[in-house]
Amino acid sequence: MVDTHLNQNSVQDVLDYDRQKELKAFDDTKAGVKGLIDSGIVKIPPIFVIPTDELSCEKSYSGSTHLQVPVIDLKDIREGGVQRKQVVEEIQHASETWGLFQIVNHGISEEVLDDMIKGTRRFHEQPTEVKREYYSRDVPKNVNFLSNYHLYKAKFANWRDTLSFSMAPVAPSPEEYPAVCRDIVISYSQQVKRLGLTLLELLSEGLGLRSNHLAEMECAAGHSLVCHYYPACPEPNRTMGTSEHTDPDFFTILLQDQIGGLQALYQNQWVDIPPVTGALVVNLGDLFQLISNDKFISATHRVLANQVGPRISVACLFSNPMQKQMQPVNRLYGPIKELLSDDNPPLYRETSAKEYAFCYGSKGLSNSALDNFRL
Repeated sequence: MVDTHLNQNSVQDVLDYDRQKELKAFDDTKAGVKGLIDSGIVKIPPIFVIPTDELSCEKSYSGSTHLQVPVIDLKDIREGGVQRKQVVEEIQHASETWGLFQIVNHGISEEVLDDMIKGTRRFHEQPTEVKREYYSRDVPKNVNFLSNYHLYKAKFANWRDTLSFSMAPVAPSPEEYPAVCRDIVISYSQQVKRLGLTLLELLSEGLGLRSNHLAEMECAAGHSLVCHYYPACPEPNRTMGTSEHTDPDFFTILLQDQIGGLQALYQNQWVDIPPVTGALVVNLGDLFQLISNDKFISATHRVLANQVGPRISVACLFSNPMQKQMQPVNRLYGPIKELLSDDNPPLYRETSAKEYAFCYGSKGLSNSALDNFRL
């Protein structure tokens, strides 16, 4: 139920301030949401407040307890084994219905996962003066710290700060990494990359293709780490940690801590994705839905704001290389020809990963760009 008192306050907040001025003032601090908390605020600034007409929609929650995100065990998936065939079938079903699933026994130790969470926390909890040198809206930088990628385009800001790394095909030089998390970022990146290639094999087989088909399409040739920090929010019912959205990549492997708040949209209901010790969340992105011609779907998901925190998550996004030091990548992606037939004609026009990312970015979070490429 939506609190009408909060609604009235939201209306008043939205009417009584110069949004662009406030956005710039917040951005210019280069301190992010963590800086607001450090300043001792007890009410969130208006730029974070969800407009009244959207509050009910954004905060809707089914409360369903019978729906559970699939958890898939990757233990003993050697090629040709019975277990592998079962795992492929489970991934296929989850990709067709949820676009998302959790994986366990994936080969990355709990110690490494814990260290990656701790490394992210160490960076975000440094003094603002230290973090400021990384703060930039120049997205192609190898190492970036900022609050809200779509700050100036979104209807309301999200309660979240982010440290990101462009890791492949060319990783940052050693001196570019923040010292407090350098070693674990490099180690985790290498391990999650190997896992990503394994998942591409299983996804390929789930589509009825050769196991190396998607890797040869360079669906994991580029990857980036996006390290989110969600401070405890004094008014969690007035904003979001991350708004409803799909990812603009092929697929994402997400590590989350034990706080909770991540939800997926399934059959028009929001379903919790509870933290499972040692598990990783895998969600397909828009480009995967495009190349699979809608056979596999892109997962719609969001993160609720919380009075408990900080919540920490690390997303590894796999796509085609788009780094500024690389030559322009013009490889085109369209529905995979092997999946097409007279009964299953192509639903999308071809696009490059770079063009898709630009279109997605220009629309702002919460607005999928897939329809722009639909035939």
